[in-house]
Amino acid sequence: MKSTDETRWSRPLSRQGFHVPLAREFVTVVLSTIALVVICRLVAPSSVTYGSLAGSLPFAAIIAIVGLGQLLVVQQGGFDLSLAGGVSLAVVISTHYPQGDNALLLPAVVLAIACAILAGLANGILVSFFRLNAIVATIGVNALLYGGVFAVSGGVPKTTTTLLAAIAGGQALGLPNTVYFALATLLVVSFILKKTVAGRRFEAIGANPLAARAVGLRVRLHQLLAYVYAQLLYCMAGVLLAGVTREPTAFQGDSLLLPSVAVVVLGGTSLLGGRGFPISTVIAAFFLNQLSQFALAVGVPYSAQTIIQALALGFGIGVYSVRWTVNVVRQPRQLEGR
Repeated sequence: MKSTDETRWSRPLSRQGFHVPLAREFVTVVLSTIALVVICRLVAPSSVTYGSLAGSLPFAAIIAIVGLGQLLVVQQGGFDLSLAGGVSLAVVISTHYPQGDNALLLPAVVLAIACAILAGLANGILVSFFRLNAIVATIGVNALLYGGVFAVSGGVPKTTTTLLAAIAGGQALGLPNTVYFALATLLVVSFILKKTVAGRRFEAIGANPLAARAVGLRVRLHQLLAYVYAQLLYCMAGVLLAGVTREPTAFQGDSLLLPSVAVVVLGGTSLLGGRGFPISTVIAAFFLNQLSQFALAVGVPYSAQTIIQALALGFGIGVYSVRWTVNVVRQPRQLEGR
């Protein structure tokens, strides 16, 4: 019989690896964010002052919320291009329906939630049951949502209610209230995805729908629910955005589509579906927002923000296309006298 040492060293070396306890996606986005903050401190310190952060964090939180919504859809191997219409419809409903009356704010929010559920069901049915391409289906739904936007607003902006402005635009303990909404959303999404059976099934279906269907999982239902949950998060972001900007336009959601995809990619979630990283996605939202603040501080015009976001998206795709698994290769010991 072989000795214990001989048996150990006779195993394939590929099984002897060094496993980092933290996910590389989390490490990558954290290190990138720290590096960006350091560069900001050295090159453009005005972009990391308290006043600058207090003004930009609400929008970073909103990007994080829509990013988490897009994350759920991307995990199922799809894209949700109806995000812009979903956010914009929530914005105009929460501002035009109350007409400045605080008593009508709650009915307006309920109406916005109902519209979000209908939009999510439309996306989910078209993609999961009728097998339409996700891009084509969500573009069509986005057009319908913008039809609703014009029907409600007529293209004319309205001032939000004082109650919504106080809730979304206020602060607590030195942080904008939107940050707490984003953190609460992160906790809920992370807990469901990582700590529940339904969440693990959701990730398994996104990674391999055919295998999931073979073992009896309800693939189409999970794909449909992904779009519904995403629209609910877009609705939340739209309502908060209406309170932060005070007098939002009817096209407020347009500027959030590219950032939502960028933060998902920067957070390490594969565009092919599967495992998602909610915490990394939220950190990536702060990274992308701070990158925009840095660019403005060094004199880059605001019109170039889309280019910056596209470059960040390309950076994320490039970084995670490189595999950097570290393996520890050990030389077999000479077993003398055995």
